[in-house]
Amino acid sequence: MIQTLHQIDRELTLAINSLHSPATDAIWMLVTEKKVWFLLYAIAIFFLFKQLGWKKALVVIASVALSVGLIDTLSNLVKDSVARLRPCYDTWMLGHGLYMLEPRGGFFGFFSAHAANHFGMATALVMGFRNDTTHAYRGLAWGAWTWASLVAISRVFVGKHFLGDVLVGVLVGLAIGYLMGYLARWVISRFRL
Repeated sequence: MIQTLHQIDRELTLAINSLHSPATDAIWMLVTEKKVWFLLYAIAIFFLFKQLGWKKALVVIASVALSVGLIDTLSNLVKDSVARLRPCYDTWMLGHGLYMLEPRGGFFGFFSAHAANHFGMATALVMGFRNDTTHAYRGLAWGAWTWASLVAISRVFVGKHFLGDVLVGVLVGLAIGYLMGYLARWVISRFRL
């Protein structure tokens, strides 16, 4: 059963990965560029301070930082424990035409920390913006979810993760981001910030 799921994951990953062109390659490389991430998250932080005030904004930023820290720690533990090779080290994937846009990186890829981190950050941010009763966060919420989705799927396009790695990363990110967002909401209401 596990072998069958792994083969289905390989084939779905290759099907997605094969949808490349020079134009889309440029988009996926832009999406994976960390300088772009920092700019977008700096904009989100600006709006946090603007909408929530500095006390609430700092609590929300702390929840985002905790999400990233927890996800990175968990991801490293799981990657080393599960020891599932990335597609770029899988000879079957390479033999069937895996297209790579980035250097290989570490050997193990289950689960995608990129997908988990961005969904964790998006979830904690969106929950944080909900502490503003004006609902001015809705556009940012759509932007955060769209960005997280683009980063997640880019990991398949650049050849670094199987689709299954990304989907599990999304679920982990949603769960941890929700927990940290809920914690931030509790702190804000408990201390009447």
